[in-house]
Amino acid sequence: MPFFNNFTALLSLCLLILTTKISSEPLSSYCPNTTTFTPNTTYHTNLNLLLSNLSSNATTPDNGFYTTTAGRSPNTVHGLFLCRGDVSTDQCHNCVKTASQEILQECPNRTVATVWYDECLLRYSSRNIFSTMDTSVWIILPNSTNVSEEPDRFMELLASTMNELAAWAEIDRSGKGGTSTGVIIGIVVAVVVVAVFFSVGVWCKVMKRRKEYNNIREESVGDDITTAESLSYDFVTIEAATNNFSHQNKIGEGGFGAVYKGTLSSGQEIAVKRLSKRSGQGAEEFKNEVVLVAKLQHRNLVRLLGFCLEREEKLLIYEFVPNKSLDYFLFDPAKRVLLDWSRRYKIIGGIARGILYLHEDSRLRIIHRDLKASNILLDEDMSAKISDFGMARIFGVNQTQGNTNRIVGTYGYMSPEYAMRGQFSVKSDVFSFGVLILEIITGKKNNNFYQSDGARDLPSFAWKHWKDGTPMELLDPTLADSNSRNEVIRCIHIGLLCVQEDVDARPSMASVVVMLNSYSFTLQLPQHPPIFGRSETGSTIPKVLESDQSTSQSVQWSLNEASITELHPR
Repeated sequence: MPFFNNFTALLSLCLLILTTKISSEPLSSYCPNTTTFTPNTTYHTNLNLLLSNLSSNATTPDNGFYTTTAGRSPNTVHGLFLCRGDVSTDQCHNCVKTASQEILQECPNRTVATVWYDECLLRYSSRNIFSTMDTSVWIILPNSTNVSEEPDRFMELLASTMNELAAWAEIDRSGKGGTSTGVIIGIVVAVVVVAVFFSVGVWCKVMKRRKEYNNIREESVGDDITTAESLSYDFVTIEAATNNFSHQNKIGEGGFGAVYKGTLSSGQEIAVKRLSKRSGQGAEEFKNEVVLVAKLQHRNLVRLLGFCLEREEKLLIYEFVPNKSLDYFLFDPAKRVLLDWSRRYKIIGGIARGILYLHEDSRLRIIHRDLKASNILLDEDMSAKISDFGMARIFGVNQTQGNTNRIVGTYGYMSPEYAMRGQFSVKSDVFSFGVLILEIITGKKNNNFYQSDGARDLPSFAWKHWKDGTPMELLDPTLADSNSRNEVIRCIHIGLLCVQEDVDARPSMASVVVMLNSYSFTLQLPQHPPIFGRSETGSTIPKVLESDQSTSQSVQWSLNEASITELHPR
């Protein structure tokens, strides 16, 4: 029948237009002016991180829907994106990327915002918007697609179909035709059914993507590490890999045990930490904590592969990192020339991202407590990898700080509140990171530092040059002819912000990452750093510290003077 032939052709053409022509123009936005934020605040920093995270997670076929958060209360930002079920991965990614950039222009300084595009929507809010229905905002989005594929054929089919439909209806009203009202109703119903099925199909595809994504997310969170048994290595295997823990394979000696290089039968190189037997932790506690630490997966963290608990031995097995530790290069006058400015700047950024992951982006909140140059490993690309979680503390989701009577760490990197009062938090790691930045810039080691001009430590020395307007004099002389002045000065500024004595004045690692990557972010003026060995009240730092003053055999190396050994249940 001509009518049904025309209708089928018209429907096919409509579907072709709908699925091949996708507009990238924004359709609408929702920006309530009752809630705003001040630029360059913690909320602004967290929002930038969230939008960047949303954009980077729209790159795989399963990520048509994604939710995430950034920051801690009261400055937490919740966000999500949803791509249309029939768009490609590239179209989804491009749409989300555009939306994450344009939403700040569409809704400047808003703590709540939503933007709609033809291919996707993106939304963020200062309150939790996940798994809740919100009917307060709705819009009608008409089909903005024009008939650009075959306009003449489309109009011809549309006119023919509508004319025939009108003629059939007129014949039926006059009673002179054979077409009944039921036929007309059937045609209309058919059209509606096709439209409904099409809509349901799109919806099902979106929900399927969401379900698959959630499944993948749950699997990736576990990384197939569900029991200690999945991480267990036989002692015989490790013994063979390290040539029976031979002296030739020994690559480091730490305060909590020796480190050996090994090669598994598969050819994979590993670093094996042989813990000292004075650790009082029970076997089950040890295994449970290893499972937790093994779930930390980030390109700027050394990966823990597993453990061995046999013959009264406690062994930790790591990925092998070939280019030794940062201190091996940084504090050696002959080797530091291999660290040009671009490499040092890359290392600073890598350390910052690794600490941010520990503090905010992993399933656990980890306080490292022993960040130092010898615990920063360098891979084949000279990218930084944080190692040694033996002194780390695992916090609960809502826990922000802890106290201890057993102060462990390395003198020169410890924050004053930790060294003097045993108080540690994410800001303790920020202080250590600040010391690291200054060491990387100057090539000088803080705990061996002394200047005859009155500066007792590296932060004080950096502060003096900062106040005198001569920050570039801090720069390692080997970098004199190859550096970026703006990057150097900004890194010194960030380092001084991190080593401030006032805990609350130190930036979060989220802010630090933004500072390193965005020159539009205004930095606060730093305060005077603490005087090493003396508190703000004049009391001295206790000299008896259970410090990991270990030495590493840096002729060969892998996992440095690691102290990831006393893994205590938190």
